[in-house]
Amino acid sequence: MPTVAIIGASADRNKFGNKSIHAHLKAGYEVFPVNPKEETIEGLKCYKSILDVPGHLDRISLYLPPPVAVKVLDDIAKKGCKELWANPGVESAEFMTKAQALKLNAIYACSYMDAAGR
Repeated sequence: MPTVAIIGASADRNKFGNKSIHAHLKAGYEVFPVNPKEETIEGLKCYKSILDVPGHLDRISLYLPPPVAVKVLDDIAKKGCKELWANPGVESAEFMTKAQALKLNAIYACSYMDAAGR
């Protein structure tokens, strides 16, 4: 089963950080929500940091504002993943430069739409 961590996961069902959880579950992913302010989201244990998520990740999907997204890139590089999905609104010149410097396989597209299309 492929794995995905959703950083910026939300308990608000109107936000893409929540819709992405549902789309990835439906696409057959094991989903790990990451949000330091939540204990559970949609019945799934929520992790405070990407470094707290157990095991290897196939995909990490970001739903954060650009200044916050840049700050978590070092932890993402430490954790490792096959794909880092920078959803619309996450990307910035600083983000893209740092992701490239950390040699992350950054994909600048909507992971929700990718998962929903599977």
